[in-house]
Amino acid sequence: MNEQLAYTIEVFLNGLMAGVLYALVALGFVLIYKASGIFNYAQGVMALFAAMTLVGIQNGQVPFAHLINAIFGTEVHKFGWHIHSFLAIILTVFVMIALAWAVQRFVFRHLVGQEPIILFMATIGLAYFLEGAADLMWGSELKALNVCAAEGACLPQGMNMWLEGTTYEAFGYGFFIDNLDIVASIIAVLLVAGLVMFAQYTKQGRAMRAVADDHQAALSVGVSLNFIWILVWSLAGFVALVAGIMWGAKSGVQFSLSLIALKALPVLMLGGFTSIPGAIVGGLIIGVGEKLFEFLIGAPFLGGATENWFAYMLALLFLVFRPQGLFGEKIIERV
Repeated sequence: MNEQLAYTIEVFLNGLMAGVLYALVALGFVLIYKASGIFNYAQGVMALFAAMTLVGIQNGQVPFAHLINAIFGTEVHKFGWHIHSFLAIILTVFVMIALAWAVQRFVFRHLVGQEPIILFMATIGLAYFLEGAADLMWGSELKALNVCAAEGACLPQGMNMWLEGTTYEAFGYGFFIDNLDIVASIIAVLLVAGLVMFAQYTKQGRAMRAVADDHQAALSVGVSLNFIWILVWSLAGFVALVAGIMWGAKSGVQFSLSLIALKALPVLMLGGFTSIPGAIVGGLIIGVGEKLFEFLIGAPFLGGATENWFAYMLALLFLVFRPQGLFGEKIIERV
């Protein structure tokens, strides 16, 4: 096989893996926007908050330790135990459900009927509040995230040696594919399939779709908006936890993790703000597009560093020719 073609295939596969990670973050945006019409600016910070909470619970860290020590003059930092990853994930899910209830109870319940821009500004305030809360609870230092099912059975890191050897024998060039990206892709596929089945075949899923179509009609048949919105924010919190685990295991749990939400914006513009499959397709297009553009055009002709802006330029083109995205609701105007 031509060496240039082999490099291109490798870049394409890595782009697919990166696109899946972008799509994981975009899923949280889609779930909330579809059911409540709220563009949740805080989704990236929710991923950060979930990942930091998971690490803190795993390591037996005392929440608000720095604040407690500053007020009472103590030196308490850890409880002295280490919690298994599975139990820590379950406890973190409960924390995200409690967060969903608090957001609905103390914020959006009082903003029913307000203009969309007001709701959007509320999510900006929520983002900064969660970022500050995460700092107070768990500290601002870089944290290593390692999720293990059993001793020695942790999230894999590094190059997949089997795939490297197989592609070398077949093509004369070994592909560098990260094990964590492969696992993230499998988990993302299972997560999307689960969300689609939940929306299609469960009572709560049908109620969620009814609320998305028409709030007043859903109310008229006995659907509780408060329950559905708590459910949707809980699902978005779970998706944020999955995204936080994958990104945190890849690059460490740090406050820059919240910036992954910015890369989800062009994903939403491409796929559509109300489509779960659109989030996946948009993520794959962005991931593959930015990697191939950097490899084929950016590095040879533009000096590189095109991955930082390519996704936004592509999203701008979509906004010009198809504002609703590939899978978004069609815009129908009556004249």
